[in-house]
Amino acid sequence: MPIEDDNAADERDDERDDERLLLIIEDDDAFARTLGRSFERRGYQVLQAPGLEEAQELLQEHSPNYAVVDLKLKGNSSGLACVQMLHAHDPDMQIVVLTGFASIGTAVEAIKLGACQYLAKPSNTDDIEAAFGHVAGNTELELTNRSTSIKTLEWERIHAVLAETDFNISEAARRLGMHRRTLARKLEKQRVK
Repeated sequence: MPIEDDNAADERDDERDDERLLLIIEDDDAFARTLGRSFERRGYQVLQAPGLEEAQELLQEHSPNYAVVDLKLKGNSSGLACVQMLHAHDPDMQIVVLTGFASIGTAVEAIKLGACQYLAKPSNTDDIEAAFGHVAGNTELELTNRSTSIKTLEWERIHAVLAETDFNISEAARRLGMHRRTLARKLEKQRVK
């Protein structure tokens, strides 16, 4: 077997950088298709998977440079597991988490697990592409003087418990000491569409 020289390895790395291969992990088919088409118009090659297992299968044959992961996937599974798996596959992959259920707790966990950014829905292609390029911290970010409201604290607690229970509403309601229907109503009111 011939020994590969360093130039050939560098050329392969350059080709990978030029490819702009994007993996979208999203269980809403219509949203995934729309987002995929939008990125294709910008010169990305796009792969799509509705969940963790399908994404793992795609990674056996492809090495995407970028990924967009929905936080809440089919079967109430968490996109956080996808972020962890993608980061383990390639620590240099730029991973952006999208969610309609934004919370400080899941944002912190997503970043700890390897995401470069965390965006609340609705976010468009411009927002996501900007997030891919914004991986360093920003010390100039404006701090707010507004204190956190009771409703915000309640929502943060609810979402933290939901994340702990892999978005199992019945189990989360039990841990929070509330009726399942009450939790479902609160989630419906808070959901960003």
